[in-house]
Amino acid sequence: MPRVSVHRKAHFNAAHRLYRKDWTDEKNTAVFSKCSNPNFHGHNYELIVSLTGEIDEETGYVFDLGVLRNHIKLEIEDAFDHKNLNVEVPEFMDLNPTAENISVVIYNKLRKLLPDHLDLKITLYETPRNFVSYSGE
Repeated sequence: MPRVSVHRKAHFNAAHRLYRKDWTDEKNTAVFSKCSNPNFHGHNYELIVSLTGEIDEETGYVFDLGVLRNHIKLEIEDAFDHKNLNVEVPEFMDLNPTAENISVVIYNKLRKLLPDHLDLKITLYETPRNFVSYSGE
């Protein structure tokens, strides 16, 4: 059967601060600039979850997008939306919530819920012009 990619788009709003606890405020500001504001700042994140696999002969699906929608809602939107990532999301208590790290966390949360035969790719837009992709490599 052909291998096809299916995609599900989602959205969440979240605040964060880019900084390392082991650095001084001056060094954090030098490296992360205004993104290291001690009062945090926010983004309207756009998320694209892509699954690639063979089309199932019985259903015609690569994966049921309704099931994927539910996984994204429970694992990502409910956990991240309208939250301060540094303060309210356990995965970022000791992990700098850069777009890169957020995409890896999202990947790991979803990977455990999906069949192993499917390839998973996360694309996360922090702004319309700044985005990252992660596929577990």
